[in-house]
Amino acid sequence: MKYIEIENLSVSYAGKHMKKALRGLNLTVDKGHIYGFLGPNGAGKTTAIKTMIGLIPEYEGKVLIFGKTTTDLSSKYKIGFMPEIANYYWYLTPKELLNMYAQIFNIDRKQAAAKIEELLDLVDLKDVANSLMKTFSKGMMQKVSFAQALINDPELLILDEPTSGLDPISRIKMRDVIKGLQQKGKTILFSSHELSEVETICDEVAIIKEGVLLRSGKLAPLLAEKGSSSTLERYFLDIIGG
Repeated sequence: MKYIEIENLSVSYAGKHMKKALRGLNLTVDKGHIYGFLGPNGAGKTTAIKTMIGLIPEYEGKVLIFGKTTTDLSSKYKIGFMPEIANYYWYLTPKELLNMYAQIFNIDRKQAAAKIEELLDLVDLKDVANSLMKTFSKGMMQKVSFAQALINDPELLILDEPTSGLDPISRIKMRDVIKGLQQKGKTILFSSHELSEVETICDEVAIIKEGVLLRSGKLAPLLAEKGSSSTLERYFLDIIGG
């Protein structure tokens, strides 16, 4: 089953000069896959992700999530989204924030309490569960953001630069968690600049530059195009002309 289907997606930003952020993007993410979404800064990755989850309502082309349009609210309950920048209510504690999201998803209070404890433990924030987030580092806020993306036990996770700001140990832990989620049947699409990380855990990748898809497909066959010893980093630089 295709969880994400994008055909000929184009998005423009109005301003002094009209700018096309995406130009005819085609992308398909199948159930149970981990999909790496790659590109240099300004390539259009965040724009594509925002369009998928309905934050950019005006676009050309087709975008389907679980076979439904981005305006269909029923699909939102099955998505977990982690934004690139974790700008949450800093006057709340992690526990209060997760409780708020649990209420948004109409999760039973008792179930929510158990889920929140589980998530705080998963992201190593149990010791600061009742501390105000305004005191948190960027890495700690990333952990909070990851936890909120999991509060509704989503079928599809869409993560925008999930390991940004994390220390090496936390990066490894998040990578292991993502692989564990796949083993539980979850589907994950994430953007990242950490190519070695992508190569370690992804089944498929897409590479875009200036809003245009350059390559997409299963990782192993793509790397084989450049020879048996090719790494994703070398392949990426060759493709984008770095």
